[in-house]
Amino acid sequence: MNLIEQLQKAGIPLAEQEPMTRRTTFGIGGPALLLRPRSRAELQAAMTLCREAGEEPFILGRGSNLLVSDSGISRPVIQLDGDFTAITREGNTLRCGAGASLIAVCRAAAENSLSGIEWGYGIPGSLGGGVYMNAGAYGGELKDVVTEVTALYPDGVKVLTPAELDFSYRHSVFSAGEGIVLGAKVKLESGDPDAIKAKMDDLMARRKASQPLELPSAGSTFKRPTGYYAGPLIEGCGLKGCRVGGAEVSSKHAGFVVNVGGATCADVLALIEKVQKTVYDAHGVMLEPEVKIIR
Repeated sequence: MNLIEQLQKAGIPLAEQEPMTRRTTFGIGGPALLLRPRSRAELQAAMTLCREAGEEPFILGRGSNLLVSDSGISRPVIQLDGDFTAITREGNTLRCGAGASLIAVCRAAAENSLSGIEWGYGIPGSLGGGVYMNAGAYGGELKDVVTEVTALYPDGVKVLTPAELDFSYRHSVFSAGEGIVLGAKVKLESGDPDAIKAKMDDLMARRKASQPLELPSAGSTFKRPTGYYAGPLIEGCGLKGCRVGGAEVSSKHAGFVVNVGGATCADVLALIEKVQKTVYDAHGVMLEPEVKIIR
């Protein structure tokens, strides 16, 4: 049996030649073999079968920080589903599956009158992806609230403490590519439900006013350079509205590259390189992509 037949026999939900345009917020990317395990047992079975076939899977969150090659992803792609999307309350702590969206986590916190993660409302990624890159916004980061992460390694499941997670700006211990986030505990504080909702609504309004949420993108295209902000540097170089094919430097927020229609990975990469060169020539600052590029 080939790998697909083995996965099907093991009961792993899958889709062959799944367009990554459907699985990324950028709406860009060629096809891949998509596996959607619903439980830890299915995930472990999928990982074992793929590795025995010499294929190391790519772990996909909600595709909110990815730019996928136009030719697709050659290795199997795993997107956690089912049990991995669960969120349960334990006192002032939420136990969240890696497949749960950050928006769902924020809503669960608000429904339980728990404060401390309002800043995450509107971030389109998953909890697992957020842990992977220590997601943050408006002065908050996951490192401020995550007290425990459960992860799958080749030698078994491990529970990591904050000291072991190596959180820093857009970085965690998982950034090296080892370990798959299965879930995390998020510790919050009791709060006033009306105040929590008001803060979430205010931050969402600020996002809509300042970010091009009406167009497909991968969020902030570049990391914040030391001593600067990427958006003002790019805007100061007159690059707002600059296009390559269907990719454009947003006229609303220069820190975003958006898909104005039919953009390819090649378009975005060419525009990123143009922005980097222009900013470096003008300011001597080399912008580093925040978006993860999968070629």
